[in-house]
Amino acid sequence: MSKRVLIIGSGPAGLTSAIYSVRGGLEPVVISGSLPGGQLMLTSEVENYPGFAEPIMGPQLMDEMRKQAERLGTKFVDTDATSVDFSSKTFKVVAGEETYEGDAVIIATGASAMWLGLDSEQRLRGRGVSACATCDGFFFKDKEVVVVGGGDTAMEEALFLTKFATKVTVIHRRDELRASKILQARAFENPKINFLWNTMVEDIVGRDQVEGVRVKNLVTGETSKIVCQGVFVAIGHKPNTEIFRGHVEVDEKGYAVRKNETRSSTDGVFVAGDVYDYVYRQAVTAAASGCKAALDAIKYLESSR
Repeated sequence: MSKRVLIIGSGPAGLTSAIYSVRGGLEPVVISGSLPGGQLMLTSEVENYPGFAEPIMGPQLMDEMRKQAERLGTKFVDTDATSVDFSSKTFKVVAGEETYEGDAVIIATGASAMWLGLDSEQRLRGRGVSACATCDGFFFKDKEVVVVGGGDTAMEEALFLTKFATKVTVIHRRDELRASKILQARAFENPKINFLWNTMVEDIVGRDQVEGVRVKNLVTGETSKIVCQGVFVAIGHKPNTEIFRGHVEVDEKGYAVRKNETRSSTDGVFVAGDVYDYVYRQAVTAAASGCKAALDAIKYLESSR
């Protein structure tokens, strides 16, 4: 009798783990959530995922991955997981009105970028607003962009964007950066990067594409407009681990803690993708970790028979 693995999350990590699970003789059930597909659903063109000579839209890539998993026999539950019980060898996940049971679990719920909370920000996502310079920086060649934030992520984004943009303006609410000293030094030394201190973004300007940002100086109260073609929000990411707290170990930032490559602190529960990875955060690395999690789950279930 084949074993059932419950996969929570349906981004590249979750779908890749489903593909490898079913090919390894398991019965994968993907609890994909009410908004399936992960962060790539918010990305326009994807040029850095191997296997596509021409750019592919993020939602299309996720649709192809899902169809592949479905063709192989993966079952999908398109509702959000709301609670879990990992206290026995039969793992339980509640989604909607149903409780799903499995012999192993792969947590692939990813992380969510933290946003400014502006209506214009949501409307222009994928149209000049991004939370990933590595993903989208190439599209801003010879353009002027803004980076919002003052931590390591913001400095890394700003430095990366100087490879493409003609000018990078860092907007920070405080009068000093929170980033590590080495990243600060690199940013201050880069002639393409300039800084707006004690400043917040009040609105992003543009109808169909970003045309600029309206900012407010928090000391003087003065408002002004900065012309730019891109806005990169770099105020951090939040791992989607709320329902797993108390069931698997997480660190002080909420990221899942691993015992080895993919094993969580709970035997039989594995992790894949951005739910633990706050360094690379790429579709291809998430997919690779989904493969590893599935292979480790298969090995675990074979050894427990």
